[in-house]
Amino acid sequence: MCGIVGYVGKRDSQNILIEGLKKLEYRGYDSAGVAVFTKDGLQVKKSKGRLANLESKLDEAPLNGSIGIGHTRWATHGKPSDVNSHPHTDNSQKFSVVHNGIIENYVSLKEELIEKGHVFVSETDTEVISHLIASLYEGDIVKAVQQAVKRMTGAFALGVLTEYEPEKLVAVRLASPLIIGVGEGENFIGSDIPAILDYTRNVYILNDGEMAVLTKDGVELMTLEGNFISRELFHVDWDIVTAEKAGFDHFMLKEIYEQPKAYRDTMGARLDPSGTKVVLDEVKMSKEQIGAIRNVHIVACGTAYHAGLVGKSVIEKLARIPVEVDVASEYRYRSPIITPNTLVIVVSQSGETADTLAALREAKRNGARVVAITNVVGSSVAREADDVIVTWAGPEIAVASTKAYTSQLIAFYLFGLYLAQALETQDAAAVAEIVAHLKELPEKVERILEQAEAIKEWAEQVSTHDNLFFIGRGLDFAVAQEGSLKLKEISYIHSEAYAAGELKHGTLALIEEGIPVIALAIQDDLFEKTVSNIKEVKARGAHVFGLHTEGETELAKSVDQVFEIPHTLPLLSPALSVVPLQLLSYYASLARGNDVDKPRNLAKSVTVE
Repeated sequence: MCGIVGYVGKRDSQNILIEGLKKLEYRGYDSAGVAVFTKDGLQVKKSKGRLANLESKLDEAPLNGSIGIGHTRWATHGKPSDVNSHPHTDNSQKFSVVHNGIIENYVSLKEELIEKGHVFVSETDTEVISHLIASLYEGDIVKAVQQAVKRMTGAFALGVLTEYEPEKLVAVRLASPLIIGVGEGENFIGSDIPAILDYTRNVYILNDGEMAVLTKDGVELMTLEGNFISRELFHVDWDIVTAEKAGFDHFMLKEIYEQPKAYRDTMGARLDPSGTKVVLDEVKMSKEQIGAIRNVHIVACGTAYHAGLVGKSVIEKLARIPVEVDVASEYRYRSPIITPNTLVIVVSQSGETADTLAALREAKRNGARVVAITNVVGSSVAREADDVIVTWAGPEIAVASTKAYTSQLIAFYLFGLYLAQALETQDAAAVAEIVAHLKELPEKVERILEQAEAIKEWAEQVSTHDNLFFIGRGLDFAVAQEGSLKLKEISYIHSEAYAAGELKHGTLALIEEGIPVIALAIQDDLFEKTVSNIKEVKARGAHVFGLHTEGETELAKSVDQVFEIPHTLPLLSPALSVVPLQLLSYYASLARGNDVDKPRNLAKSVTVE
């Protein structure tokens, strides 16, 4: 979710780059930088923190030139710092690159380049690109970029400059968005349309596997193989706010639809190229240390806590280690039994959640090893934990978490498999089967999103009620709790989630004629028992919306309306079944006329106890 801007023309590029980056601040970032061709050659300025820090450096020593590239970074490889910021250059300082995405094979490429004498100064995967292009350059920057791209695996959008051809700006898209802005005597690149809207509304939208060569006089589009492409310009008639949301009405909806990409990015290089096992190089535990684990504590707040409930089932089933899940604000105050043989997993989207950070410190004081699952490299949680699994969801703007939550689920699946491999509690065939189904999740989420209108109809019905219940068993109950929280957060409908088997122990007293009940019946081994519980609420007048797996026909006989999710392993089903519940809360909030992205009384990151 980093931001890219590039300019070639007759005007001063520095100001255009900075203004373009400001338009991309909504995407989130932790550092920024620019590279500009000046009379002294290719010059780079970059800074950790807000754009104001970079502007201060440029005020002291401006970079005057009419071609340049800029970047706002959301850290994935390496902590936020001046050195890790983009643009990155090679040792000769003649090539400069900005990059969004992840280079999955950067380690092997880096090792190869080091053997050839290249010296690296950052911790990033991106620096490898500038060195690789430099090593392949033989007088044609376009060919060098094409050859480099063939060597790289992963997702990337690139902006590339070389001092040897100072009139050209080369752009590449592969699985990470990039657009080309076309002006009069000037042209632009941007990772999102808002970056260039102050200067032109005529754009080319690059497709995967395409590149562009920009000069001040024109733009050439071509495939990565060098075949030229003819395409009509797209005229943007959106306003800036709409453009920031990529055409979606709200950031929350945009982020729901970004989940397939977040799944793919979070899995990324963590799946072995053979596709049969998990590789977590960022977790530094030895096999002996893993074998010494006697219990696991998962500690988190809110939505992250609900991800932990799924994580408990994943780790217990795959690694056969007992797991407790605690709300972080309660953890310290119950005097938990923590020993050096306890593994504590803290989960925080921002990495700055005060209660979670306090729990982490309590665990460390008692000698436990701490693994952090967070979305922010360089956050307090990431710095203080022993091991960090970063969820590459990119920043969330909406207060109600969607893609951060589901990326945490993916992280738990990966970590559970990692433990199982080390402990040999699952054989290679079982691990390979789960990995195969993991890789199918993004496409299955896309199939759910194609049915959003059906969920919108549900939402419009439940939006007229002031009370609602979710029920489910096993992992369905864990997902029901997250679905209920989402609905409360943004629709302000009073909602409760119950383990379906607990209905007879008091909750049935709340069921009255016409009250909506969302029933999850995904878990095959608990299906018949869940149906029995559904019949209990139906007999008392509830209107039941049922969620089940495609191909299952029995549930429809017991509920009023059904929604199908694609089939997957029951253990992985939360990564699918939560998506329609996210849509339900979004459309219910919309129907009630609420501010979806900024619900009352709530903040995105809770940094006080």
